[in-house]
Amino acid sequence: MNIFPAQYSTLSTGALKDHIEKSYGLKNLAGKFHLRGVSDTYILENDDAKYIFKVYRSSHRSLTEIKGEVQLLTLLKERGAKVSYPIADLTGNEVQEFNAVEGIRHGVLFSFAPGKNIPDLTDKHLNILGYEMAFNHNITSQIELSYERKIYSIDTTLTQPIELLAPAFKDYPEGYTYLKEAASQAIVTLNSLDTKTFSYGYCHYDYLPKNFHFDDQDTLTLFDFDFAGKGFLVNDLASFTVHLYFHITFQNMPVAEAKRAFEIVVNAYRKLRPLSNEEIQAIPSLGVMFWIFYLGFQYANFDDWSNFFFGPRYLKDRVKTIQRYIEIIPHIL
Repeated sequence: MNIFPAQYSTLSTGALKDHIEKSYGLKNLAGKFHLRGVSDTYILENDDAKYIFKVYRSSHRSLTEIKGEVQLLTLLKERGAKVSYPIADLTGNEVQEFNAVEGIRHGVLFSFAPGKNIPDLTDKHLNILGYEMAFNHNITSQIELSYERKIYSIDTTLTQPIELLAPAFKDYPEGYTYLKEAASQAIVTLNSLDTKTFSYGYCHYDYLPKNFHFDDQDTLTLFDFDFAGKGFLVNDLASFTVHLYFHITFQNMPVAEAKRAFEIVVNAYRKLRPLSNEEIQAIPSLGVMFWIFYLGFQYANFDDWSNFFFGPRYLKDRVKTIQRYIEIIPHIL
């Protein structure tokens, strides 16, 4: 019987468990499907250890890009960064291959980040976050991967997504006009700054508490490098301001408290690595780039990323969010 073509499938947890036990020499694993997102995430564990297994979508990550993520994390781990890292199988391969219904898919086994997400960060957490971010940047500003990763530029985060999003806003033209104006203003601001002096390298590009854990000893472990790519390293601080924005908006954090939290992170960062005032001035514009890039990604991957939320109401809410972010964030810098 011919199998009807598919563009997205979910690999069997049981079959994956069996494959990983055999390929990695692990025993008595228990497995469960954890999350369907940019990639499919599974949790595997036995009495000795806990692991994360990620299965990528070819429409989102090519094999070359996956190898770039693996190389980046391996280099970070080898140089002392606290990250969830890829684990090689018995033959020395980090990337697994599966002949799925829709074609070849690839997966990687990662160490589990100990601890848990802490959305309400204490002063100690903020200090650690700033220091560890700078530590990572000292590494990622000095390396060059053998495999290409996304480059975060005006073109890839503003120009291309804005063009891509045009059909999504056909019934909400005023929202699209606002996005174009916000993008244009961000470009004007960035062009007014001496961005040639900005630190450049591989940034995480999603530095939110959902992507790092703190354990009982307050050790931070960073994970989910799906969107890691080359760009201004201050992009990571810009993405962290999204967390502060959410706390101001949904947790009633006073703007003054958010400003104090941001200063703690910046001061801790500067203990290990320079950060210019112009780089901080760029953060609101880089934040606009962050929002528009991810909105474009959600639209482009609607078919196989379960974006049930993406629709007219979501677009209006997201435009309002960007408007409010632009209004608030300069006051915390």
